[in-house]
Amino acid sequence: MEPLRADDIIDRQRMRRKLSFWRAITIIVIVAGLIALTASFSGDRFGPQTRSHVARIAIEGTITGDDRLLALIERVRRSEQAKAVIIAIDSPGGTTAGSEAVHDAVRKLAAEKPVVAQIDTLAASGGYMVAVAADRIVARQSSIVGSIGVIVQYPNFTGLLENWGVDVRAIKSTPLKAEPSFFGEPPEGAEEMLRALVMDSFDWFKELVAERRGFDQATIDRLADGSVYSGRVSLANGLVDELGGEDAARAWLTAQGIDEDLKIVRWEPRREDSGLFGLGIAAEFVAGRIGLSNPASSVTKALNQRLFLDGLISLWHADALLTSPTAEP
Repeated sequence: MEPLRADDIIDRQRMRRKLSFWRAITIIVIVAGLIALTASFSGDRFGPQTRSHVARIAIEGTITGDDRLLALIERVRRSEQAKAVIIAIDSPGGTTAGSEAVHDAVRKLAAEKPVVAQIDTLAASGGYMVAVAADRIVARQSSIVGSIGVIVQYPNFTGLLENWGVDVRAIKSTPLKAEPSFFGEPPEGAEEMLRALVMDSFDWFKELVAERRGFDQATIDRLADGSVYSGRVSLANGLVDELGGEDAARAWLTAQGIDEDLKIVRWEPRREDSGLFGLGIAAEFVAGRIGLSNPASSVTKALNQRLFLDGLISLWHADALLTSPTAEP
């Protein structure tokens, strides 16, 4: 038998390394696929949601009336195993229409199951609009609550454009069309039009809170000046019902007849795009287990805050978030 040459030995070693590499890739793909399958077959179809429990829905960050959140609330409403619901809120608000949509979804949910809102750090403006949809509101002593009010903000780039020699012109059907504009002083009646819109939204917001919290006109007028309050002051003012955290919320549900032994199970919106072979789900799952945030989720949240807030909004301290004409209660 002819002895192996040095070149043949090197070629065989290279081949072994290549085979080892592709074996490792294959194992990683299989593991990722199994993780993705596990994630996709868990939850309300095969997971802990299939047994009697208390559902927990987290409403965090900017509220935009996201279809996935609304679908989640509806899934919980339809679930026979979700005996009660804790709405965990940590939000400065969001679009007025979006906050209204979530408020209405929570009211529909509360018509069939006991619902308690548990405020963590913040439930201001649209966040508070969602909280008042619950049967009971629990807040921490240092929670920030309130901001019942409306404001419109819009930038004016006239000076900047003049410095750059840019002249923006428009042909409009009427003087108030698309006013106030970024590119000039508002024509007569433009700001009055916006003020009428703001005040109508403000009156609606106040009526909603007054109805849900049982305030008379004098009380809602006093509280709805845009102020935010600590949890302790909110309790004294009737904006919340109790001080505490999730334990207090759970205790109230027990008092409503919900079995105290039922576990609290967090419900999540269903993922719309899992990527190739479910690797998006797998990546998110693995990242979460090792303490990393999901990049796609972070980008989505940033876009929600920066880009999707045109029109009336119910957002506390929106200055740092907005780059376009907005109004906020």
